[in-house]
Amino acid sequence: MPKEDLPAVKKELTNQKEICRKFNAEFAPCSETDKLGLAVETLGQLPINGLRLVAENGTSGWYIWCGETMGQEADFFKPLHVSHINKYLPEIEPYLALPTGYRFLVADDYEDVWYDALLTKD
Repeated sequence: MPKEDLPAVKKELTNQKEICRKFNAEFAPCSETDKLGLAVETLGQLPINGLRLVAENGTSGWYIWCGETMGQEADFFKPLHVSHINKYLPEIEPYLALPTGYRFLVADDYEDVWYDALLTKD
């Protein structure tokens, strides 16, 4: 990683720690090489939604979509390395250290973050 990128990474981690602290959640950051599911076709809609399932097989467990409803199609989410989410939705980076079972919904000045126990059940 180039030296000029280090301040940006440090700021990102600080923002992620602040979000976790704000919502009394464990700090559980993703690896930049982990993948998340992004519903690319929904970009540009509001609100922005995210939920984190159990991470497995190189995934972070995060699924992100925009708009009121999450599609049920098998190809609704496309894999994306966590390190590339800032090219699509930089405003959600602070939420990506929330642990398994958390959800978020953001739109303009609105923010909602909560734990959903159903996301951690087998």
